[in-house]
Amino acid sequence: MARPGKRIRNAREKVDPDRKVSIGEAVRLVKENATAKFDETIEVSINLNVDPRHADQNVRGVVSLPNGTGKEVRIAVFAKDDKADEALAAGADLVGADDLAEKIQNGEIDFDRVIATPDMMPVVGRLGKVLGPRGLMPNPKLGSVTNDVTEAVSNAKSGEVQFRVEKTGIVHAGIGKASFSEDQIRQNLDTFLGAIIKAKPSGVKGSYVNKVALTSTMGPGVRFDVADISGPAQEAAE
Repeated sequence: MARPGKRIRNAREKVDPDRKVSIGEAVRLVKENATAKFDETIEVSINLNVDPRHADQNVRGVVSLPNGTGKEVRIAVFAKDDKADEALAAGADLVGADDLAEKIQNGEIDFDRVIATPDMMPVVGRLGKVLGPRGLMPNPKLGSVTNDVTEAVSNAKSGEVQFRVEKTGIVHAGIGKASFSEDQIRQNLDTFLGAIIKAKPSGVKGSYVNKVALTSTMGPGVRFDVADISGPAQEAAE
């Protein structure tokens, strides 16, 4: 195995992987160690005490981050006629119906989010094997199956984040960029944690959040104390 570069070794030396710090300290350390030559994504990883095999413990939701994600989101919208025009006017990157479905089926286009009007779901449904594994299938509970395509596109472009627990009980999400200020990252983190807390299944026994870590694309992970998830994060959940 190749030896890590000097930059990565230096970053790892500054972070004790077994030590839990405060949320504020975690934000500072992750930002300080995001020294790559590109604007690294700041990511949060949350280990939950849930069993996703049970439908009532499948944590899933959507949340709008106050400072956006810093990522350019490419949006594909399934719509016709006036709704197609509205989607384009709102900033959708790809708009269509059967023609769009064919391009997606053939792997001809790249996109990050799919939105559809209700009447287009029979067309979208045929793409289940393509969109499902990528977590891109539109869902009315997440606001991605709607006749208000203007709002849906606007929300997706302005920093809306969808989340879903994995089979291992972990939720991952990008919550900003290394170029963000510490305050901006903290605000986004508190908002995201609040959404996770709000999505707690009623059947969960004992602790809900087991571990939380913050990291950048190329930097080391920094664990912070679960007990520190309070204040703004709790307020965001209310």
